[in-house]
Amino acid sequence: MSIEVRGLRKYYQVHRKEAGLMGSIRAFVRRQYETVKAVDGIDFTIESGEMVGFLGPNGAGKTTTLKVLAGLLHPTAGEVRVLGYTPFARQTAFLKQITLVMGQKQQLLWDLPAIETFEVNRVIFEVPEHEYRQTLNELIELLELGDLLNKQVRKLSLGERMKCELAAALLHRPRVLFLDEPTIGLDVTMQARVREFVAEYNRRYGATVLLTSHYMADVTALCKRVIVINHGRLLYDGNLQSMVEQVAPHKIIHLVLHEPVPVETLAQFGEVQRCDGLEVELKVARNETTRIGARLLTALPVADVNIAEPPIEEIISEVFGQPV
Repeated sequence: MSIEVRGLRKYYQVHRKEAGLMGSIRAFVRRQYETVKAVDGIDFTIESGEMVGFLGPNGAGKTTTLKVLAGLLHPTAGEVRVLGYTPFARQTAFLKQITLVMGQKQQLLWDLPAIETFEVNRVIFEVPEHEYRQTLNELIELLELGDLLNKQVRKLSLGERMKCELAAALLHRPRVLFLDEPTIGLDVTMQARVREFVAEYNRRYGATVLLTSHYMADVTALCKRVIVINHGRLLYDGNLQSMVEQVAPHKIIHLVLHEPVPVETLAQFGEVQRCDGLEVELKVARNETTRIGARLLTALPVADVNIAEPPIEEIISEVFGQPV
């Protein structure tokens, strides 16, 4: 077992102040606090080598959970074990086997070339020179770092910097990767490259990956399993495709027609989502997809047809909308 979480809770006491002068005076005399339940009793386990998507809206408790798992925060209650260690104990043997990459934070030294940060990390993690060189060469190849290593970090583009951030975080070959929005702000091409790298790192080293991302393409490309939380509570833990089938009992049929067809006629086959000239989008019951698809081909002037799952963003929104 790589990660075990039992009854994890993380609560904060947040100061609440009324607006205006009188509110400031009252706050000075008697402070009012409110308990915020960032994480409120979640349970899950992750096996070694698994890649799991960790999903939820802003403020759901995802980053807080990752920080607890990485040992940056002490839980209010519950039990957490990562690779057999208690994270908040911050044992050296534990820290040498994990990494936390946050897309909105950086560890690279801003005014120095990335290679300087790499060397600092080598010393901190006590990586033998020969092992460091071997890993660095592999990362240069996988991430196509090329000439980036000797460029001042401030002169790198966002995508280039993110690649160097990943390399810096993986020089000690961690067994567990906590990735918090690793592709945020990157263009589509760079997002795909980062996803390919994470998949290859998992394949080569059997690393466990817990990934948060608002880009559903990251999750669908890398993770068969997802954990969904909202308001600090667990909503779903299981297979991504099973969640799609459970939450959305329909599929989308995309049609390209040889000639226009009245909307009333199209509505006989399913719910018309879009009708734009010769392009049509129908929502049909999942268990009726094959039958309706066959009817469409015989009854309408179909030039092309494609059957797809509803957008994963729509599925996740449905899950978030469930009561907690």
